[in-house]
Amino acid sequence: MAMSEELSGFVKEALVRGLTPAQIEDALLRAGWTHEQVRAALAGFAQFDFPIPVPRPKPYLSAREAFLYLVQFTTLYISAYYLGSLFFQIIDRAFPDPANSALEYYTRQAIRWSVSSIVVAFPVFLYVSWATNRAIQTDPNKRSSKIRRWLTYLTLFVAASFLIGDFITLVYNLLGGELTVRFVLKVLTIAVIAGTTFWYYVSDLRLDEKETRP
Repeated sequence: MAMSEELSGFVKEALVRGLTPAQIEDALLRAGWTHEQVRAALAGFAQFDFPIPVPRPKPYLSAREAFLYLVQFTTLYISAYYLGSLFFQIIDRAFPDPANSALEYYTRQAIRWSVSSIVVAFPVFLYVSWATNRAIQTDPNKRSSKIRRWLTYLTLFVAASFLIGDFITLVYNLLGGELTVRFVLKVLTIAVIAGTTFWYYVSDLRLDEKETRP
């Protein structure tokens, strides 16, 4: 906290003396501060013509905001998991395992549960995502929400873990000569769901960087 206040104070003093953001950024980078730290400090002040630096409002965590983002990401995980489960069951029905005699009953139950979960969770995810995005459009400072960033990076970690595990399993079975149509389709299912999620949130983070860059 003290280091952050020191950096913010330096940026404020430099702006008061008429230095440009580019000059301030160059000096701080040469002093050893990271790009992220420098940009965050510069983003703390509005960039328009005024006799003294005007601070931007700092993001804060409200109970309502935490609730919305927790619901949003929880329903995302539920939707992604059961979408994968649904496709797995469809693949099992299309390419049944003759050794599993109880597959038919289990598959029907799993499909019903997956569809029920998606029908409930996915619309909630869409609605909450729309609500949070609308709030960000109204107040761009909400892009810097700490819980939003933490949950976004957690989601990227989970998606990346699934992708890595998915490809490790693919290579393992490929080396063992145990590839089947059913197995390949399941690998593709995980790759598409995890890959799409990873790509979307990486793009969202890049948009955050553009919006918050002074």
